[in-house]
Amino acid sequence: MKIKHILPLLSLAFISCDSGNEEEGNSDVNKRVSDGKTVFYGGTLQVCEDETFSSLFPLEVVDVTSFKIVTQIHDGLVEYDPRDFSLRQAVAENWTVNDESTEFTFKLRKDVKFHDDECFPRGAGRLVNANDVKYTFELLCSKEFEINYASLIKPYLKGAEEFFNGSASSISGLEIIDDHTVKFILKEPSSSFIYILAMPNTSIIAKEAYEKYGNKMTVGCGPFLYTKPKDETKEIFLTYNPKYYQKDNNQNALPYLDSIHFSFISSKLTQLEKFNADELSIIEGLPSAKIAQVVSENIENFKNTPPKTILVRQPDLSTQYYGFTCSKPPFDNVKVRQAFNYAIDRASIVNNVLNGQGTPGTHGITPKISAFNTYDFSRISGYSYDPILARKLLAEAGYPDGKGFPSITLEINLGGNVHKLVATEIERQINQTLGINISIDQVSFKNKIENSKYGKSEIYRSAWVADYPSPESFLSILYGADVPESMDEPSYPNAMRYKNAAFDSLYNLGKVTVDNIKRNDYFAEAEKIMMEDAPIMVIWYTENYTLYHSRVRGFYNNGLQIADFSRVFLKEMTQEEVEEQEKKIKGNI
Repeated sequence: MKIKHILPLLSLAFISCDSGNEEEGNSDVNKRVSDGKTVFYGGTLQVCEDETFSSLFPLEVVDVTSFKIVTQIHDGLVEYDPRDFSLRQAVAENWTVNDESTEFTFKLRKDVKFHDDECFPRGAGRLVNANDVKYTFELLCSKEFEINYASLIKPYLKGAEEFFNGSASSISGLEIIDDHTVKFILKEPSSSFIYILAMPNTSIIAKEAYEKYGNKMTVGCGPFLYTKPKDETKEIFLTYNPKYYQKDNNQNALPYLDSIHFSFISSKLTQLEKFNADELSIIEGLPSAKIAQVVSENIENFKNTPPKTILVRQPDLSTQYYGFTCSKPPFDNVKVRQAFNYAIDRASIVNNVLNGQGTPGTHGITPKISAFNTYDFSRISGYSYDPILARKLLAEAGYPDGKGFPSITLEINLGGNVHKLVATEIERQINQTLGINISIDQVSFKNKIENSKYGKSEIYRSAWVADYPSPESFLSILYGADVPESMDEPSYPNAMRYKNAAFDSLYNLGKVTVDNIKRNDYFAEAEKIMMEDAPIMVIWYTENYTLYHSRVRGFYNNGLQIADFSRVFLKEMTQEEVEEQEKKIKGNI
């Protein structure tokens, strides 16, 4: 049964979406009192991820699972609104930007406290101040966190590189105006820097916590507190922070939930079983192969008035690709890279392996989504399936019919079965079209990142989820000016070690251009050049099916995988709400 045949049955519930001292007593504890109408406190949100986290330390976060957990424990200066990707206040009460977009001044709130912990005097979390912001960014600009420094801070902040290299004792582009005011001064104009400050990697860190626990610290100033479980590889527990500073628009204390339980289960079948047994609140990344089964098993729940289950389909700001190590044979030859690109049938992979969940990667690395409506995708030529041209290019590269081609390894990370299925199909297609044998090596996500940084495999599987809603985020991983000459030195996020001066020049022009139309012109031209050089093999653009119980309120599925659970609460739907939802759906048809 095809999903398009059952969509009419789900019109109700299937939605498609393009310093101070601690005060005496507990006077700073938020009083969570429900009005019984709009605010509902309590309950546990049961969330599941396919893979466990790589780190719970904000400055080390590189994967989506870590991102989701860390953003519940920690807060930065600003944060995303998951509904529309706009920015809103967090630790910063407000901010100003100069006309040139080179100076960003933040006024900090005076009621933000770190979590209570024994690293602080008397175990009481102290107020966050401007020195904490300074400490955080100096820590991020240290050698220990070079990966995220290189991609997030070095391109923007004045004096960051000098501080990183040890030629300066402080970051000249970070000024403390007073205890609650900080100014960031950029090397060049940027409309993207503000979005970097909404990422978990720039969450505000307490010096006391880091000095006591190092990168194992779980002390933040966010809405939830970490509770250590017996086995972190299987689950994580978070409980609400009674001293959290944020409130909703009606001045009700956040968060609403009592707790969040993250479990790590690779099998979607097991996840579905737990969801149906009401042991999971949300399943994200539901394979489309299971959609018909899910609908069939839950049809009464979808059609029920009110519905008990909601299924949402959402395009992601995410691209799945394979990266070539361009600095050593055989992929230092552009014709070899192009031959591989022409040798795979992306439509077949999406339709037959992914069961239609996703869009074939036949243009560039930037996905075609409504948020990028001013981006000229017509300039960028991707790779279609052309086995004749693939064989011709390989022969021109010196490997007719694959003869003499060296042994190569494709490295993929563990997690679910999708990566292995796709890799196996690509291995088959490359062998059939080009006569080349590929061995597949499965490693942990952490090891894959480490190995790719040093070019230990000829090809590696990867994906890029946009850090912020701009093509710049996707193109940033191809910037070559910072790629080291020696393979003994790590290269990240440009693990392909791709270098092209013309690409870098256009990318830099786009970065410093504030006008959105003009900056996207530069980025599109840069992407065109990059795709011709083929340092990557774009496979598909992802989309996400999310299944959740209708009593889960305030949850917004979005393409950036932003998870703000501080505003989620649990409440069964009323008949009035069902009728209102029906009106909205009919209005969108």
